[in-house]
Amino acid sequence: MAKKAFDQYRAHVDVVVALLGLSPAEAKVFTEPNRVIEKILKVTIGGEERELSAYRVQFNNARGPYKGGIRFHPGADLDEVKSLAAMMAIKCAVVDIPMGGGKGGVTFDPKGLSKPDIETVSRAFARAFATDLGPLKDVPAPDVYTNGEIMAIMLDEYEKVTGTKAPATFTGKPIELGGIPGRDTATALGGVFVLEAYVSEHGLDSKNLRVAIHGFGNAGATAATLLYERGYKIVGLSDSKGAVMSARGLDPMKFQEVKNQNKSLRDMYCQGSVCDEGLLERESVVVGDPNAVLAMDADIIIPAALDGVITNEVAEEMHAKIILELANGPVTAEADTILEKRGIDIIPDVLANAGGVTVSYFEWEQNIKGTTMTREEVNERLKQVMAKAWQSVSKFAKEHHITYRTAAFALAAKRILAASLTKK
Repeated sequence: MAKKAFDQYRAHVDVVVALLGLSPAEAKVFTEPNRVIEKILKVTIGGEERELSAYRVQFNNARGPYKGGIRFHPGADLDEVKSLAAMMAIKCAVVDIPMGGGKGGVTFDPKGLSKPDIETVSRAFARAFATDLGPLKDVPAPDVYTNGEIMAIMLDEYEKVTGTKAPATFTGKPIELGGIPGRDTATALGGVFVLEAYVSEHGLDSKNLRVAIHGFGNAGATAATLLYERGYKIVGLSDSKGAVMSARGLDPMKFQEVKNQNKSLRDMYCQGSVCDEGLLERESVVVGDPNAVLAMDADIIIPAALDGVITNEVAEEMHAKIILELANGPVTAEADTILEKRGIDIIPDVLANAGGVTVSYFEWEQNIKGTTMTREEVNERLKQVMAKAWQSVSKFAKEHHITYRTAAFALAAKRILAASLTKK
């Protein structure tokens, strides 16, 4: 049976506890959240009165206000949210921004609901948690099935309830309400900056590197385009319906046009189960199931969609030498061990996808100070943060002869513990 999300996180923490020789009290900082808040939202949606479970896990704020998204999802549970809150604390410490870790959500399915119904739930959440949030206390952001518009609604309700003007309470907002340019591409661009730092350090040539991307949502599609523009050869792309692969190379922008029409990637070549064999042959393309890209002949694999997709079995079949984790937790703890033995480098999620929270921090900071930044300024500052974070993680890994994941977790743990001692 697969481990639950928090057990996967704990497996990484246990390695760090042993490496750093942490005491039980020190280890507790990374295994027990500061606070778990559970509430029931009584709302009328779809013309029916409903009671929805809502929660916020405030994991650790030793380095700054709790930071993390709010998700609307029928399958969201406290185990998952607790894991993501803990990972956020680690992530912020890895890139050395002064924020802590939090996460929250509402257990319901927003699909098919009207905008007024979703606004009702959004305002109910903001009212219920108003005393638990704040620019110097806990700063939420968009997550699964939430967006900038929902953050704007929550901010409006929060300010009504508290009688304050506090745009820094939520990030990921529309630009006109204090949002920041560059947030839309930040996760992917941050990952690209880290990969470029890795490639440079190892003396590799991007034009000789073949990349396959699992997941063609915002992060995956943006990363594909950014890497294509930088000369990397994109040899595989997948979404939830299937994979498209070609040793000759693929232009991700052509597939983005297909996705913009609400079609799947394989629709470029297939209608249902019937594919245009002539077109596939002319373009040297092979179609397959979504996970086919994970084991294909490529130098770099970028899981950018789901957690837990690289299992023991997949790890044994992989041909890549580098994995860039744009998704949260795409490699299981057990697969980590197999990949390490096989000499496959993992650039871990707590570093690789930290561009999003880094730019959210920039937004929070500009709201606090009353300043603004251009997209160019945001991207340049993001590059500096991610490159510096990579250098720190890489140096720590070399000094201790450990994987990049263990180095990232250990470096973050040391920073969080140092801050915890300072606060006492």
